[in-house]
Amino acid sequence: MLQKLKRIDGSIIAIVLLLMFISTLLVYSATLDDPNIHLGIGKNALNCGLGFVAFLVFMFIDYRFYAKIYWYMYTIGIVMLIAVFKYGVVIHSARSWFRLPGGLDFQPAELVKLILIITLAMFMARKNGEKLGLIRDVIPIGLLVFVPFTLVMIQPDLGNAVIYLVMLTAMLWIGNIKYTHAIIGLTAIVAGVFLFFTLFAHYHDPIKDFLTAKHKEHWVERIDTFLDPENADKDAIYQVEHSMTAIGSGGLFGEGYLHGNSIHSSFIPYAYSDSIFVVVGEEFGFVGASVLLLFYFLLIYRLILIAIQSQTPGGSFIIAGIVSMFVFQIFENIGMFVGIMPLTGITLPFISYGGTSLMINMMSLGIAMSIRMHRDEEAKY
Repeated sequence: MLQKLKRIDGSIIAIVLLLMFISTLLVYSATLDDPNIHLGIGKNALNCGLGFVAFLVFMFIDYRFYAKIYWYMYTIGIVMLIAVFKYGVVIHSARSWFRLPGGLDFQPAELVKLILIITLAMFMARKNGEKLGLIRDVIPIGLLVFVPFTLVMIQPDLGNAVIYLVMLTAMLWIGNIKYTHAIIGLTAIVAGVFLFFTLFAHYHDPIKDFLTAKHKEHWVERIDTFLDPENADKDAIYQVEHSMTAIGSGGLFGEGYLHGNSIHSSFIPYAYSDSIFVVVGEEFGFVGASVLLLFYFLLIYRLILIAIQSQTPGGSFIIAGIVSMFVFQIFENIGMFVGIMPLTGITLPFISYGGTSLMINMMSLGIAMSIRMHRDEEAKY
């Protein structure tokens, strides 16, 4: 046991603690001037504390144990995604949450991300490095992701649904998919995206009318802000325009922490959550944003080292899924506020306020640390 404890990566723990400290400061700043939001330092610090406890718990669970229960985990995840349609509550136009005792909210789509990573990893690990067959492996793996993807899209939660596809793509590539299958899949994705945008532009008004009747008009508005911002609905581009203005006003070194008359406190909705990068850009400028990205780079680098050092394919596959999840969330969250990605409800890992998101991220790191601690032991698939 002592030998395993010596394998704990202190760099990852230090980086995460630093990110959570930064998160607490930013959430406090983002909510300081809003009388309708009472988060303060305490609630975010409590989430961070609970998240760190989850990290420790999952760190000491032998990750190979998941090989015995991943089908049960997957089944539970699907049941939760179905149950949320009947028992869930609507927040931000999506029925994606369970309201727990004490006023806590739990988003099952966040947990399903981690469940999918484990399920796909353990499913592919049985191949022991062999090429994935199209009928026997790739199609079943695709179906495993398609079911939760569809359920989450219906909620609707575009952000988490897209993350499922990103994780699938990354894990198939690391899982030794054949080049011909990869080319076919990539061609199909590119063709599908091109066809979607072409049909969207040609049948824009009928699509908008249909989704408006289904109370999902915000989907069209978000796509318009990305594809055609000049002609998009002014209310729909409000957040993006003011976000870019706030980030730009930060300049090189920022306006300063807790400075008065900030743009984010007056014009940016949910600056403490999905939009928290705007607070970073405005208050700490280009230098502050670059330092934050450096911390993320170091975290991803340490995770990749764990994957390389792992002696089991299952461990490497899990890390691949976790890394792809983090990288896409970071890229998408920052990209949507600088105008290079469409607006979605994706949090910035370890920085945005959100108990469920932080908990899943810390659980993921706990599993990664478990892989490092058991890296020299035989697989149990």
